Formats: sequence, structure tokens, C-alpha cells
Amino acid sequence: MGVAPGGKAANKVTLDAAAWVFNIVTSVGIIMANKALMATHGFGFATTLPGLHYATTALTTLILKSLGYLEPSYLPLPELMKYVSFANISVVGMNASLMWNSVGFYQISKLSTVPFLCMLEVLFDNARYSRDTKLSIMVVLVGVAVCTVTDVSVNTQGLIAAVVAVCSTAFQQHYIHYLQKKYSLSAFDLLGHTAPAQAVSLLIFGPFVDFRLTNNRLETYECNNVVMFFIALSCVIAVGTNLSQFICIGRFTAVSFQVLGHMKTILVLTLGFILFGKEGLNVHVAFGMLLAIVGMIWYKYASSRPGGKESHGHREPVKEDVERGVGSSQ
Repeated sequence: MGVAPGGKAANKVTLDAAAWVFNIVTSVGIIMANKALMATHGFGFATTLPGLHYATTALTTLILKSLGYLEPSYLPLPELMKYVSFANISVVGMNASLMWNSVGFYQISKLSTVPFLCMLEVLFDNARYSRDTKLSIMVVLVGVAVCTVTDVSVNTQGLIAAVVAVCSTAFQQHYIHYLQKKYSLSAFDLLGHTAPAQAVSLLIFGPFVDFRLTNNRLETYECNNVVMFFIALSCVIAVGTNLSQFICIGRFTAVSFQVLGHMKTILVLTLGFILFGKEGLNVHVAFGMLLAIVGMIWYKYASSRPGGKESHGHREPVKEDVERGVGSSQ
């Protein structure tokens, strides 16, 4: 007996919501863990730490393969190297942008990832956006900017780092969607290919990059049991964060992932006010948060309507990652 169309639609909505909740929970969790690790315990090696994250993710996929939960899949080496290049440049670029720019300019540069991704979808996927979809994206960006951007100052090297970070991040996220669709890869399949390569490259070059950015050497850092606990916690949560990112971009698009992903910024701000006091909470911050939430709801409604967002480049995936669980589509 087949499933009624209404049942399929309801099932997809449930899985979509589960994917977003999974991504939001793990993303906020890793931010809190990293905040405790870096701000409280002075572990400022922000390029090496993602290397540990990807090493843990690679180990997880290896265990799942050995247990038979993941079947062999295929990704050409040139495609893998291209993706890893985008991803690693994104990590280094974001760290350099945060270091060399004010927090305000760093936030603005991150917001500019959305219009850059829209441009990529227009160029490579022949995407077309309705007026309401465009306006809703603008409302989200304005709202997030109002509640996060404070002082804005920039210098030449900071501007270069921000441009590199935005471009590489946009290409990386667009490429995730492209690879999953072209090679019929589930989120775990793609992680199984990319995580080991990213782990090796970041663990080799991460300490040198961190030294250039912070003038601190990894081998001189005094580690203790509390630091090891937060590193382990951060790595465990990172497996879910990496997986949820691939699931969400595979199910939706990189633009939707970025736009609705700003909900994480609002949640982090809210949790910060709840856990660490209400210093910094004022009328314009509250207004910005409300505006961003309204924009996200509007975007979801506008982009899901007929003509809200259309892509004429290639067909959408037949099966969704979450529906397959950890199994491969191969």
C-alpha cells in the first residue's frame, strides 16, 4: 500500500524540522563548548581545533563502515581536493577575519555570505528568486545586523581576509549541495570522504597557522583534565554539527541553510543573556532579534510558494539524506 501524498508531505515537513533542530542544537552546543574552552581556559588554537573535530568525525565514519552501516561510495579525487581546499581556506579565512577586524565588521562580512551564495545559485543553478523571497532575505540580514553589529572598523589585511573567508565559505557550502546531488551521496557518505582529508591537512598546517595568527605555540600550552574534557566534548558535538550541516544543505540549499541558520545567532544571543546576564540587552537588540525572526518566517513562507525560488539547472535529489538514515544511496 502506497503512502498518500499528504502523508509524504507531512513526513517531509517533520524530517525537515528535525534536520534544522539537529543543526541548531549541535551548532549552539559547540559554540558554548568552544567559548568555555577558548575564553575561559585560553585555548586559542582555532585552526587546530577543527582538525581535531574532523579527525573525530573521520573516526566515527570509519567505525560505521566497519560495522556495515555505511556502504562504499565514490567521489573523484579532484572533486575531493577542490572541496577540501574551499573548506580549509574558509576555516583559516574566518579565523583571520575575526582576528584582524572588529567584531562589527566580522559580523557584516559573515552576513554577506548570503547574497554571495544567491549569486552562485543564479550563475551555476539558474536559480530565480521572487520579490518576496529577496525582501525576506534582506529583512533577516538587517535584523541580525541590528542585534549583532556594534563598532565597524576595517583595515587592508582584514578586508582581504574577510573577502577570502566569505568567498571560500560560499563555494564550500554550494559545493556540498552539488556533490551530494551529482554523486548521490548521503551526508555520512560525503563526510566519510571529506573528513579524513580535512583532518590530516588541518592537523598538519593548523599549528603553524595558529602561531602566525596568535603568536602562541601549541606545544607550550599547559593542558589539564578540564581542558581535555572540553576538547573531547567539542569534538563529540562537532560530529553532529558536521553531519547536520551536510544533511541540511543536502535537503535544502546553501542559501536556505545560511538564512535560516541565522536563528542560531539569535539563540546564542538569547542563551548568553540568560546564562551570563542581561548586559548588552537593550531595545534595539531586542528589535533586531524580533525582526530577524519575522524575516526567517517570511523567507520560509515565500521560498516555499510556487515561483518563490526556482532552479532550472538540474533536478532535485530523489531521496533525502535523513530518510536514508546512515545508509548509502549507492
